[in-house]
Amino acid sequence: MTGINLRGIDKRYGSVDVINNFELQVDPGEFLVFLGPSGCGKSTLMRMIAGLEEVSAGEIHVAGRDVTHLAPGARDIAMVFQHYALYPHMTVYDNMAFGLRNVGVPRDEIDRRVQEAARMLELVQLLERKPVEMSGGQRQRVAIGRAVVKEPLAFLFDEPLSNLDAALRGRTRIELARLHQRLKTTMIFVTHDQVEAMTLATRIVVMNAGRIEQLGRPMEIYHRPATRFVAGFIGSPAMNFLDVDRIEAPNGFVAVRLPDGTTVQTSVPAAGLPTQSKLTLGVRPEALSIGAAEESDVLVGNAEVVERLGDQTFAHIALRNGELVIVQAGADSTISVGDLVGVRLDHSAVHLFDQSGIAYHAQARSVA
Repeated sequence: MTGINLRGIDKRYGSVDVINNFELQVDPGEFLVFLGPSGCGKSTLMRMIAGLEEVSAGEIHVAGRDVTHLAPGARDIAMVFQHYALYPHMTVYDNMAFGLRNVGVPRDEIDRRVQEAARMLELVQLLERKPVEMSGGQRQRVAIGRAVVKEPLAFLFDEPLSNLDAALRGRTRIELARLHQRLKTTMIFVTHDQVEAMTLATRIVVMNAGRIEQLGRPMEIYHRPATRFVAGFIGSPAMNFLDVDRIEAPNGFVAVRLPDGTTVQTSVPAAGLPTQSKLTLGVRPEALSIGAAEESDVLVGNAEVVERLGDQTFAHIALRNGELVIVQAGADSTISVGDLVGVRLDHSAVHLFDQSGIAYHAQARSVA
């Protein structure tokens, strides 16, 4: 097993800075995910690690060895791309064996590696087929197998599931998780899909504009986002945000007032919070619940949209001031479009964000 260390990495295209002084230690054997919107620099970082892009400054170390200026083939890293790029005239076996033959690996060793990878990826019955005779998911497994047979120090995955339909993405995601458990090799995975990140990662690097917005375990990032950007990017449906005014609270916790005059008492400690009066209240849909509209301690609004997803229901509630919040209701909720309802908040699960987007949390939560 091996780790990867990025030290002061810069990437410039002409006068445009894409990555600036990027520092990251990828631990041996971990499954690290770069997560962020298009254009945030995650694929550029991946390509620099692979040697497909030159760094403008900084160093890349793999297993303690400086590989910054080595050719891609000399880094002992295997990369799986978004597009399968299989040889159409070759069988699955030959696609997986081709790279090994080119570097002179003995025939018996090639066969051992291909057969082992085929068993691991459930491709044994497909070894004599050509790519045109297989589904998209099977082709992607072949592309992964072609990387596995190299027995590299680390794997790089650049959005490998984005061309698959929803069902295949789910199945292939599980196969990748199992592959990591079997190989216990360092893996870096690039995606803009938070479900892939949350379900695969040992740690997630949330990226924004070429920098790390937050680095942490999946549930840590979910429950305690460092910034409003992270809070809005992680979670489906996204966190609800409401502009509020801070008001005095004698109990050591912050109270806020919504534009319609409703006061909300939070469990966010006042100590350490900036004195600015304008804040943003953040609350996830599952921290809201629907109650009777006449209760005095709730927000009041009308249901505009109701999404019934089988195991859960999401209600989009338009509050009296015109703002919209999404509430996770019970799977068997009877709420209908047009209903007047009350919305209660779990005060221990709300977040506050200052004008610069920094987050302040109600309390530490136990995360796994």
